[in-house]
Amino acid sequence: MQRYDGRTPNDKRPIKISTNFTQWAEGSVLIETGNTKAICTASVEETVPIHLRGKEQGWVTAEYSMLPRSTQTRTPREAAKGKQKGRTLEIQRLIGRSLRAITDMKKLGERTITIDCDVIQADGGTRTASITGGFVALALAIKNLESKNLVEKGTVLRENVAAISVGIIGGTPMLDLDYSEDSTADVDMNIVMTENGQFIELQGTAEGNPFNDAELAKLIELGRKGIAELIYEQKKAIDLTFING
Repeated sequence: MQRYDGRTPNDKRPIKISTNFTQWAEGSVLIETGNTKAICTASVEETVPIHLRGKEQGWVTAEYSMLPRSTQTRTPREAAKGKQKGRTLEIQRLIGRSLRAITDMKKLGERTITIDCDVIQADGGTRTASITGGFVALALAIKNLESKNLVEKGTVLRENVAAISVGIIGGTPMLDLDYSEDSTADVDMNIVMTENGQFIELQGTAEGNPFNDAELAKLIELGRKGIAELIYEQKKAIDLTFING
């Protein structure tokens, strides 16, 4: 079965990771997965939340937003309404959990790294793109700390983490859904996985017919394949950043 954009069910969308996208952040990335685009920046602060003070460990957290015209019609800024939506809070907590899971907080020391993920164009998979791009921004920030001898080289990040969507459309399991596919999927799932193949989060819902064990296994297999390809792109982007100075 061929999809409308020419991909097979097993193909992810084209990905591009542009590093050092902004000037001031310790780590910054523009990640493009198909038509979804997000800017991820990592900011380092020499402080920790009150409950961690004096415990000789750091903190990694995240914030997420979709800019007003990242979709087909303008959505007002949440700040203008005085509160964040439940979806926004859920996604930024997911990003934070995903990045903390592969970070050694003791090795980070008493400092906080905040990953800001701002979606500038949305076509499905904004949370998964934010996790994938957010890791690269975090890794660049850690490299920055290493270059200043503020953390021990190669100790803070245990492994890579990335995320991708999978789903079932018309009975066919598919990798990396765009919005048109996601909005009509019978099953929609987001997979967050480490380089070593361990799960951080599975978010799966049957929007139409329930799915069985065999279909779940196929979705996980597709997700594992896609995440391995994303991690390859992450590593390439990080390596090229430092090769090119």
